[in-house]
Amino acid sequence: MAKQITCRRISERTSVKDGDAGGRVLVDRVWPEGVRRRGARLDEWLSNIAPSTELQGWYGRHPLQYGEFRRRYLAELTDQGHRQAAARLREMSERGSLTLLTATPDMDHSHAAVLAEWLTDSDQDPAQRPESDPSGPGEHTPPSSGYRTALSAAVTDLNPASLSFVMGTGIVSTALYVGGAGTASAVLLWVALAGFALLVPAYGWWMLRRRRRFVTAFLGPRAFVFLTLAVSSNVLAARLVPDGHTAVAGAFLAFGALGWVVLDYAVPLALITTLKRNPSLDQVNGTWFLWSVGSESVAVAAASLARAAPSHALAVLAVVCWAIGLVQYLLTAAIVLARLLARPIRPEGLMTSVWIFMGAAAIAVLAAVRLTALPPGDTLLSRSLLVGVAVVLWAFSSWLIPLLLALGVWRHALRRIPLRYELGWWNLVFPIGMYAVTTHELGRATGSSWMTSTGRWEVWVAAAVWAVVFAAMLAAVVRTRSTRGQGAGSGQAQPVRAGASPARTPR
Repeated sequence: MAKQITCRRISERTSVKDGDAGGRVLVDRVWPEGVRRRGARLDEWLSNIAPSTELQGWYGRHPLQYGEFRRRYLAELTDQGHRQAAARLREMSERGSLTLLTATPDMDHSHAAVLAEWLTDSDQDPAQRPESDPSGPGEHTPPSSGYRTALSAAVTDLNPASLSFVMGTGIVSTALYVGGAGTASAVLLWVALAGFALLVPAYGWWMLRRRRRFVTAFLGPRAFVFLTLAVSSNVLAARLVPDGHTAVAGAFLAFGALGWVVLDYAVPLALITTLKRNPSLDQVNGTWFLWSVGSESVAVAAASLARAAPSHALAVLAVVCWAIGLVQYLLTAAIVLARLLARPIRPEGLMTSVWIFMGAAAIAVLAAVRLTALPPGDTLLSRSLLVGVAVVLWAFSSWLIPLLLALGVWRHALRRIPLRYELGWWNLVFPIGMYAVTTHELGRATGSSWMTSTGRWEVWVAAAVWAVVFAAMLAAVVRTRSTRGQGAGSGQAQPVRAGASPARTPR
């Protein structure tokens, strides 16, 4: 087994010792444009290890179906066209550290990432793994086995940011509640609770059964998405308080606070101490704001519960977490702004997670407003200070909205990036819903009727955005099942071998 498998873009400047034991191998089928062969510092170029042209074409048309691409590529590694190159790459990996080079912009969802996982996961033949397609032409899998395989594949391909769906649904439910739409709010609350009940056990199963993949994700540049586990629990806790379910809300808060304590330290510690990361400002992304969102979510939930069930300890927890989250937001904002302004941004790399920039400021405002409703002696801070900071942050979050909309126009209208559903859309729902709640609540706290009225209109905007994203999510699920069904119904395996025709899905 390899001592260390590292994936890098071929254009990155790296250490001279990078991959000195096993080597530096280019794993792309075509030589990267704009890269000089003399300056690439390669030990070998294994073009035949790359996905087949058919599979690359399919993935280009369905860039959001990384899980399906991964399964097909793992199966391709066993065919005649890849077997020799795969054996050579495994031989090189057994010598020691190995660096896989590619020109793919999205490193985390590239074939190089699949290769790194394949080399480090086990010495087992990829075709024998549960997540690979077990059926070949003319073979039939029993329905129960197929169901277990599909369920196992779904958990195997679990995105660490999946609970952003619960975050977005929970905060829109809160927005509808403050807007007076009690029935719609209750429906979305049940949807969020169902999502939480399904996804949290899936997280546990994923971490236990796919430990290497979990560790890889936890040491990656998007590791802060694991904080969605704590944030989603705290959002549900704050939503349950107005309904009088204080005991259940307390349980959600306890779970969320525990998750926050563990992850708030573990994620930055892992990023700081790991030797497997590629230090680069390009790794900074919008998900880093979840560091501060996690702290502020504890503050919102604790302050909400302290108001319904007076507790000095909850009030102190709320104000301390609010202060921690505020400092974390300022630090993260400086890093993210430096990344956006100092380094070139590819349109395909500008994800909806950048909207958390605004959402993180909005939740800090909401936490401050909830603190103003507590007895002055419990908050340690004056009401005027809390309101002043809240107004400044609300103004800044309002200023960010046109900028973020303009970036969206640049990405999709000018740079022609297709507007297709992806999990990151829920990173758009959460900030919009949070901003609507914040505007309404800040207006009530300051006695600004115009702000309260604006907040009511924003509530319905947030609800409309949630409905659109939810419908797009359902449509994406239907399309995925339809694509797989076409492959199964034809009596032939999915296009996982060179020369096979990929399943086509209407755009």
